Amino acid sequence: MNSLRMRSVAVLALLAVLASACTPTNSANIRKDAMKIRETEVTIVGEQFYINGKPTYAGRTWKNAKIEGLLMNSRMVQGTFDDLNPASRAQFGYPDTGTWDPDRNTSEFIANMPIWRSYGMLALTLNLQGGSPQGYSVHGQPWINSALSAEGMLRPDYMAHFERILDRADELGMVVILGIYYFGQEKVMSGPEAIQRGVDNTVDWVLAKGYRNVIIEIDNESNVIYTQPLLMPAGVHELIQRAKERTLDGRRLLVGTSFGGGYIPPASVVKVSDFLLIHGNGVGDPQKIISMVQQVRQVEGYRTMPVLFNEDDHFDFDKPMNNMVAAVSQYVSWGYFDYRMQGEGFDEGYQSVPVNWGISSARKRGFFELMKEITGE
Repeated sequence: MNSLRMRSVAVLALLAVLASACTPTNSANIRKDAMKIRETEVTIVGEQFYINGKPTYAGRTWKNAKIEGLLMNSRMVQGTFDDLNPASRAQFGYPDTGTWDPDRNTSEFIANMPIWRSYGMLALTLNLQGGSPQGYSVHGQPWINSALSAEGMLRPDYMAHFERILDRADELGMVVILGIYYFGQEKVMSGPEAIQRGVDNTVDWVLAKGYRNVIIEIDNESNVIYTQPLLMPAGVHELIQRAKERTLDGRRLLVGTSFGGGYIPPASVVKVSDFLLIHGNGVGDPQKIISMVQQVRQVEGYRTMPVLFNEDDHFDFDKPMNNMVAAVSQYVSWGYFDYRMQGEGFDEGYQSVPVNWGISSARKRGFFELMKEITGE
């Protein structure tokens, strides 16, 4: 019991640090950033994504599948990872130094972005609360990795990392799918008002910075493990609508949310979303990917809009049919999710921390090479 109490006190102390290190988003203070000339703007026309007024992969088809208007992507949420819990931070040390370095992590991420772009990758997913740094965490998540405080304020140190990546994406003509909440770090939030405040502050920050290459994912896999009703399938539509209603100079952001592997979004979410995010984790049969897409387009409230997989941990890139091929055959964008599996080393996976952000493994090369073939980039 004494040990448990000590751990509880330590967690509370860390949350206090989180709160004290955060400042409210003040649009007036950062409004000057909206005057910066931004190079990339993402819009939606029907089922198609447009960048700077033109459909993505303009005119491209591949094996009789239309590619124009898709948004091929990868889950890269660890680009802004940090751990504010000293008890767990040590496990993320780099193999060459033995210590964790969040600045090195973001710098190496940014250095590889032009390479990813050269293979036709037009979008990447980040999240203010990251994702499991173990790929899948089966024994709890003691680390504290959140750009949001318990009360929904933005941490300036974290947001500086996001800004660096968003700036580079803007320069490269890339879109960022920016998630706000992740079930493994929901514990940081104090309650529904803080969750609403976190949405408000995030959207206001993106608008005030003048970013036009960002679309919002309210939370990652809203049907998985959450305890706050606003972040679950029956309530998340309220946050989507809330985010859509926040504007600056008449401009708003495009907003949606994602669901776990094989889960079909409910009508309440479909009706208010600008695009639909689905996941292929756990869906090992490419024919089931096709079935998922067909089901999504039959949900009440569906109208012509983009459908994206922005997380799928199935590969088989050397086979004529795999989950990526199945998705594009249905005119749906596909997103790569790769983690370091048991027994694998530093060069494997983009989800596991520390990350080698290069195209440093056969699995990564398989994804990028097939994507390049499909997109013609």
